[in-house]
Amino acid sequence: MTQENIPQEINTLLNGELYDFAVRANLAQPRKKSLSSLWTGIIFLLVAGFFGFFMFGPLLWGENVHFIQNGVPTVASLSNWRPLIAPTLFVGAFFLLGVGIITSAIYFLFAKGNWFIGTPKRLIIYNKKKTRSIDWEQFNGDVELGGNPDKGTISLKMRTGEMIKRKGEAVYIPEIIYLSEIPNAFEIEKICSQRIKENDPTPPERTFQS
Repeated sequence: MTQENIPQEINTLLNGELYDFAVRANLAQPRKKSLSSLWTGIIFLLVAGFFGFFMFGPLLWGENVHFIQNGVPTVASLSNWRPLIAPTLFVGAFFLLGVGIITSAIYFLFAKGNWFIGTPKRLIIYNKKKTRSIDWEQFNGDVELGGNPDKGTISLKMRTGEMIKRKGEAVYIPEIIYLSEIPNAFEIEKICSQRIKENDPTPPERTFQS
């Protein structure tokens, strides 16, 4: 199952190794994920704008700013601006973070995806800058599929990931490999699931008969 015009570098990389499919993703990551990041960035900018207006708005009309800092009532003005240093850093951090998230989200909304080559033993992710090879045994078997038979998105969860805190509790988040908007997604998903199962390092459960 192969797209046309495969780069010669891929054939050189495979060096005669048999493969099940070779496709290029239309997007670097699912559009839904990029839009979610975009909204997150907008929220950060709104928070920065709200606090910025609250803290610095009165200064535009020549008024003082009254707020609580470290539990102490504080007054700041254009002639006494030092108390505003910490709030300025806070607002600036939210603003820069929001701009960074939005910039990244817009980039991934339009960024072309990588080539994905599936062999019996591994999944190869290729672009002109780098190549990554992942053995099928590194995936945990949790596979998600969306779209339609002509073009869809496959999400492959890995055994590796990271621990993050949510609501005060540590939660394990696995790394996810996205094959976003690829042709023949339904057929390729079947191949991926089959190869993951074939290369599963977990020993099968034993059944005991009495």
